[in-house]
Amino acid sequence: MKKRIFGNLMLLTAALIWGLAFVAQSVGMDYIGPFTFQFSRSLLAVLVMLPTVWLSDRKKDDGKSFFSRWKDKELLKGGLICGLAMFTANSLQQVGLVYTSPGKSGFITAMYIVLVPVLGLFLKRRVTKATWISVLLAVVGLYLLSLAGAEKINIGDLLTLLCALVFAVQITGIDHYSPKVDCLRLSFLQTSITCILSIPFMLLTEEPHWADISACAVPILYSGILSMALAYTLQITGQKYASNAALASLIMSLESVFAALFGWLILGDRLSARELLGCALVFSAILLAQMPSKAKKI
Repeated sequence: MKKRIFGNLMLLTAALIWGLAFVAQSVGMDYIGPFTFQFSRSLLAVLVMLPTVWLSDRKKDDGKSFFSRWKDKELLKGGLICGLAMFTANSLQQVGLVYTSPGKSGFITAMYIVLVPVLGLFLKRRVTKATWISVLLAVVGLYLLSLAGAEKINIGDLLTLLCALVFAVQITGIDHYSPKVDCLRLSFLQTSITCILSIPFMLLTEEPHWADISACAVPILYSGILSMALAYTLQITGQKYASNAALASLIMSLESVFAALFGWLILGDRLSARELLGCALVFSAILLAQMPSKAKKI
């Protein structure tokens, strides 16, 4: 029970960090292209995480060396699968932010809360009726918070919808591999793959300049160190202890709520009664999903 609470708190912290990251990513598009931004922040995350992995190894007393611990087929397989999903999802989201607002992007990205339990059904993972009700409540709440009143769907929204699907794959992959491997190494591998795959897209589609990257230093620092290095590691470790991927996705969907709250606190954006109701519904959905249930699984 304690480990479950600890895992859920990690996921909640990750959602908090990602909520502010939507603003940082959107601001970053004012200076550099989406793949230049993604490469810069993922490279920074890799540089921060590598010594962290090494320091973590020094506390272990299992007779293995820093290099021998990488010789794990499950770790390499999980890193490749989750890394490809992470790169694809982040790329779609980053490009989508060029054409859509952070609020709409946050809502559509959070649609992984519906897709994760659906993918779980294909993997023969049953979901309780209470969880499905929580998902429905969260979807309605996120709609009221982020999308109500939107006039049309554009290419950015469609790209972000595809992003939500791939994030659902990434979350499901983390749910499968995190109990089996070193969580910090898994996070490092998926971030490294994202960094490497961003390079050709950046060079072929954009013209990166150091002056522009320097001007975007604050969003890159936040997105690289906190959003990628820290929050994704918290996600992997949190999912290791959470009861299931469906519940984990519900907690992480709070990133949209936090995005709205940060807009209110930092930018002075006022929340309407509709948006406050949306926040309340999402929080209610999370609380409902946490409650023990004897409901029949479907």
